[in-house]
Amino acid sequence: MVPFSFAGEEMALLDGGALYWPREQALLVADLHLEKASFYARFGQMLPPYDSRETLERVATAIRASGARRVFTLGDNFHDGAGANRLEPHAAGMLAALTRVVDWVWIGGNHDAGGAPGTMLDELAIGALVLRHEALPGEEKAELSGHFHPKLRIAARGRSVARPCWAASERKLILPAFGAFTGGMDVADPAIIAAMQPARAVHAVLPVRGQLVQVPVWREAPL
Repeated sequence: MVPFSFAGEEMALLDGGALYWPREQALLVADLHLEKASFYARFGQMLPPYDSRETLERVATAIRASGARRVFTLGDNFHDGAGANRLEPHAAGMLAALTRVVDWVWIGGNHDAGGAPGTMLDELAIGALVLRHEALPGEEKAELSGHFHPKLRIAARGRSVARPCWAASERKLILPAFGAFTGGMDVADPAIIAAMQPARAVHAVLPVRGQLVQVPVWREAPL
C-alpha cells in the first residue's frame, strides 16, 4: 500500500485500483462490472465466464492486504440490472462470504438495480467526504467517485502502455475501474476534466514500485 493524502484524510493506494481509508477501516473500489462476460454471451460474444470470480478474488485479496472491515463499491457494481441474478454458484458463494465478513455497502451506478447481499445506497456522506458513482461537476464537498475508468498512457522502452490510475484534484478523486473485464478512458479526456471541476489542477496518481507517482494532466489557465 502506498500512502496518499486527499482532502485532509490519510489514505492508501493499492495495486489493482483499490483505495484504503484507515480512519474508516474502509476499502473503496469502483466499477466492478460483475457478470460482464455473461452479459455479452447473451448476444453471441463468448468470453471466458469467470470475470466475476476473478474480480471478487481481487477484492478479497485487497481486504486481506488492508485489513479493511468495511467495503464501499462506487457504482456500476454489475454490468447490467440483471447481473446479480446471473452469478454462477461459485461466484455467488464468494460474494456471500465476503459480505458476511465485512460491512458491505453498494453505491448505485447507472448499471445497477440491486439484488445482491449488502446495503444499497444512491450516495453516502462520511464526515466531510461524499461517495457517489459519477463525479458531480461544481460539487464543493470533497468527493470520491468512479464511472470514468481513468487510465494514464505511458511511453516506456519504445512502446506505449496504458495503466489504470486515479484522477485527482484538490477536492475530487476518481477511482480506476476494479473489474477484471473493464476498459478505460484517458485521464486527460475532456469529459474527466469537466467532471473534476472546480479545480486548479488535475493529476494522474498511481503507485509504481511502492512509490506514489503524480503526473499533471491539466492546469487551470492563468487569469
